Amino acid sequence: MTPPTNNTPGLNPSDYHWLRLSLVFVWLWTAAVSVWELQGQSRDLLLAGGIADAGVANVLVLSGAALDALLGVWLWLRPARPAYLLALAAMVSMTLVATVLSPSLWLHPLGPLSKNIPIAVVLWVLARKPA
Repeated sequence: MTPPTNNTPGLNPSDYHWLRLSLVFVWLWTAAVSVWELQGQSRDLLLAGGIADAGVANVLVLSGAALDALLGVWLWLRPARPAYLLALAAMVSMTLVATVLSPSLWLHPLGPLSKNIPIAVVLWVLARKPA
């Protein structure tokens, strides 16, 4: 498959809209699930990765959830290049942290970390979208 060139049609405005809304969903859903699972999977992942203090783990999960919610709302209400680039930076940072804490997530059959690669591409495409 060849990427579009200057002579081939690219994405239309509706495509950008749906790409953005899909990311809004990812960020808001991740924030909600992180809080919902605060005493379960969210904290357990950090504890298994070597964060020994449950209080610290809770603060990290809630901080991440707050960032996810902020990014989701920003992408929803004020989509612009800075929002996409900050979301990309946050996603890369969280992926690196998750990789250090639990590298086996890259081999998980449902792909919790590998799914970040297409998300990064979508964020990059949206960040490069002409104003």
